[in-house]
Amino acid sequence: MTSVNQSDLIIHHYEGLIDYTTSFQSMKTLTENRDETTPDELWLLQHQDVLTQGQAGKAEHLLHSTDLPIVQSDRGGQITWHGQGQLVAYLLYDLNRLHWNVRQLVSNTENAIIELLNIYNIDAYAKKDAPGVYVNEAKMGSLGFKIRRGRSYHGLSLNINCDLDGFRHINPCGYAGLRMTTLIDELTKQETDQALPTIEHIAHQLSDILLKQHQETL
Repeated sequence: MTSVNQSDLIIHHYEGLIDYTTSFQSMKTLTENRDETTPDELWLLQHQDVLTQGQAGKAEHLLHSTDLPIVQSDRGGQITWHGQGQLVAYLLYDLNRLHWNVRQLVSNTENAIIELLNIYNIDAYAKKDAPGVYVNEAKMGSLGFKIRRGRSYHGLSLNINCDLDGFRHINPCGYAGLRMTTLIDELTKQETDQALPTIEHIAHQLSDILLKQHQETL
């Protein structure tokens, strides 16, 4: 893990594949024990293959039995998949200090993903009635947060170069038939000589965007 302390935002870049349950418990512990002086944190990582169910998730969105572990989470949203090649960013923010409401948190996070994809000339957009980020009606970025005493945890997942097979077990985010896509798939369609970025490079680009957004708010 490499960490950067930006005074108001501590950024952690984790190496390797991280167990979801371990991250989940660490986020909860930090959120439960923080106070008004605790710096915000941003965690960027990849998880071991796992399906996670949102707090109000419905069992019918798991389409069939699977060997993948299924973890009950306390985030918003329905069931989703995490695994290698998917970038996850956890935003442990004090929304009171940022003067953000939940809608602003969601919109700002979507806008950060869209700004990142614009770097690669990918025309991405958000939907008012279905949180996340889409490209040609296929979903690339998913969101799910938990707010406790005005502080957020959980965050976003962005498909970079992952095998989308993990999504075939579910109705992604509760939407039957929803197509998923990846950043690398969309770049390949452009048929340019541009070198394909690594997930580590994209993680640093995303953290720069989120840091700038965080600093401009304070």
